Amino acid sequence: MLTLSETGLWNTLRKSRPRHRTMACFRSNKDNPEPGSPFGERLYLGMDFGTSGASNTGEPLWRPFLYNESCPEALPTVRSIAPANHTVCSGSSTLCKLVSWWERVGSQRKSALLLHQADWLLWLLHGKLGVSDYNNALKVVGYDPELDAYPSWLLSQPYSQLLPSVRAPGTSIGHLKEDIRSQFGFPKDCVVCAGTTDSIAAFLAARASQPGKAVTSLGSTLAIKLLSTTRVEDARFGVYSHRLDDKWLVGGASNTGGAVLRQIFTDEQLAKLSEQINPMVPSPLDYYPLKTAGERFPVSDPSMAPRLDPRPESDVEFLHGIFESIARIEAKGYNLLKDLGAAKVDEVFTAGGGAKNEKWTRIRERVLGLPVSCASQTEAAYGAALLALKGVQQSLM
Repeated sequence: MLTLSETGLWNTLRKSRPRHRTMACFRSNKDNPEPGSPFGERLYLGMDFGTSGASNTGEPLWRPFLYNESCPEALPTVRSIAPANHTVCSGSSTLCKLVSWWERVGSQRKSALLLHQADWLLWLLHGKLGVSDYNNALKVVGYDPELDAYPSWLLSQPYSQLLPSVRAPGTSIGHLKEDIRSQFGFPKDCVVCAGTTDSIAAFLAARASQPGKAVTSLGSTLAIKLLSTTRVEDARFGVYSHRLDDKWLVGGASNTGGAVLRQIFTDEQLAKLSEQINPMVPSPLDYYPLKTAGERFPVSDPSMAPRLDPRPESDVEFLHGIFESIARIEAKGYNLLKDLGAAKVDEVFTAGGGAKNEKWTRIRERVLGLPVSCASQTEAAYGAALLALKGVQQSLM
């Protein structure tokens, strides 16, 4: 699973993480702090990983489940206890993973805890096992951020004692453990804060603050988040809403994205081929680019097969077709959110590696029929740092 080493805190966490771009570190410089910042040196952490089980000593009891891993065998059980079309009614939800594990071996365990790897990593830093945040806990185990509580139908289940306690993202969990603090030279008031998911952190980094503003994260997968005054959830389409202060981040995450491109092209090929694409000319190719079978949003279908045929002789045309097909999936996603009652999107900011490709941005702008631009900060790490900084500021008020 994840282990600490003596190679330094950053290397320890970087080498341990099971997903890319899942950890954010912010360390303000006490000699040159950000304007208005009353803080000296502090470490702020916000993370998003998959899910795993651990004993009450923090030892893993089972292999980690990846965030997009599906457990369809548990879906009938979950559907029998959860409300119709609830966000946990998806094979990739953590509740399905928990039920799958529980029915195999979990019921025989006298003590266990359900943890996101983010929770487990933060425990290594602050020493309080079994603490999560309501963004990670929403889709995974059905935590209701509007009620700020687990629903009664979940608490009545025999595995409810495994559920972590939940705090608001960015709130202080505790100070850095003394042994880690002294080893790496952090001050005694170093605070560790609850994290969030990577797509929410990317939204925060873009500083999109008005309803109708949206952020598309183009990384290994495609995730969209739309700021709305209305909460929208429907597991039939992989749609869910995260709480963001007094508003809602409505969205979903598709399995299409950059991972498919990396299977086919190198970074150098992508750069050279992109230069030759005319983004104002629509591609006639109709693909559904997936790395493996299975889609989560805007269609929830664990058996959906990738579609990348026919492949033209020209790699430029092929790449153009993939870019355009992913853009169509993105457009379908935003249209679906509107149809379900969310705010109408009027502007899209882009985060992630795909934000750097200008030709792809222009293709997406044409397909979406909306202004599309690169976010001023494209890394989720920046948003996680802003979230933690906000939390610490509030704790000092």
